[in-house]
Amino acid sequence: MKPLLGLFRALSVAAILGSTLAVAQPIRLGELNSYKTFAAFLEPYRKGMELAVEEVNRAGGVIGRPLELIVRDDNGNAGDAVRVAEELLAREKADVLMGTFSSAVGLAVADFARQRHALFLAAEPLTDKIVWENGNKYTFRLRPSTYMQTAMLVPDAVRLNKRRWAIVYPNYEYGTAATAAFKQLMIARQPGGIEFVEIAAPLGKIDAGPVVQALLDAKPDAIFSSLFAGDLAKFVREGELRGLFKDRPVFNLLAGEPEYLDPLKDEAPAGWYVTGYPWSAIATPEHRRFLEAYQAKFHDYPRQGSVVGYSAVMSVAAAIRKANSTDADKLVAAMKGLRVDTPFGRITYRAIDHQSTMGAFVGRLAVKGGKGVMVEWKYANGADYLPSDDWVRAHRPAE
Repeated sequence: MKPLLGLFRALSVAAILGSTLAVAQPIRLGELNSYKTFAAFLEPYRKGMELAVEEVNRAGGVIGRPLELIVRDDNGNAGDAVRVAEELLAREKADVLMGTFSSAVGLAVADFARQRHALFLAAEPLTDKIVWENGNKYTFRLRPSTYMQTAMLVPDAVRLNKRRWAIVYPNYEYGTAATAAFKQLMIARQPGGIEFVEIAAPLGKIDAGPVVQALLDAKPDAIFSSLFAGDLAKFVREGELRGLFKDRPVFNLLAGEPEYLDPLKDEAPAGWYVTGYPWSAIATPEHRRFLEAYQAKFHDYPRQGSVVGYSAVMSVAAAIRKANSTDADKLVAAMKGLRVDTPFGRITYRAIDHQSTMGAFVGRLAVKGGKGVMVEWKYANGADYLPSDDWVRAHRPAE
């Protein structure tokens, strides 16, 4: 009888907790993102968020209240994003803002959050400016920045000791920032005689034939690229067709992320140096637990976006728990130095610049079983690729 009595009590406590959450006012997470524009990344991202919300609520919510996602599409447009953010705060009564994908949209929402004194967790935008040159009190960023991920690739680039580099990039904030960071870091690490040839392509509208021909005409020793999504696929196919990559090292940000690697299948460019997410090979306990939960819920494997969405919700939940409040200023104070457990391990949001220490996986591409995979990879801890405190103080506006 005693085991049965214990089980009854446990079920009663769970029922009470569930009923309490059901009547408690939910904590509303105002999530805006470019779901239609960047679906390959953001569909898995949304699933990651949903998994995190489910786990948090199953464990009793946060400060006795359930989490609720209020999701809106920003159309990949800065003006629309600000309008949507205003709607989330004013009409939907969101307690926090989170999300955004493109750098331009992220910067616009960050400035809006500053004006409205609302906490904004920029989950995906990679622009350096969002936490440094344009940083503000109310904005924090989850993913490693453009500078950080570029810095993760530079040691291998320096080791090859190539002198003439061609750089091809999408012509907007992320691409221009990646180009500037690569040049800066390479000149600092490999001084003397290094040359750069730059080719910009309109985001989402690359004309791969002329771009590849221009690179062939430039006769570079190696290539650095920040192309992604459809632009990357077109560049890879045209480059392989014309022999651009033969005996020529290529470095590419993000090309190892399943969102952009999987569509290439057996056309994946073997040998490229990339940052990415080798989901099937990561055996840490925290990632294995996340992987099993994700596959059980969605009957699919996670992408990079899945990890970002999951970690974003867990970050906001941890901040609310630490602050014991949804007041914006109390949440800002809680976010500074906040430690959060993610599928990539524990991260910290730095007080000095609001950048998290989440890292990225760095390795090379190969084709196995008819699909692209990352090999020879390692995890680069974001804390090792952040600028110094003195640099941050000199470049970030005072709060």
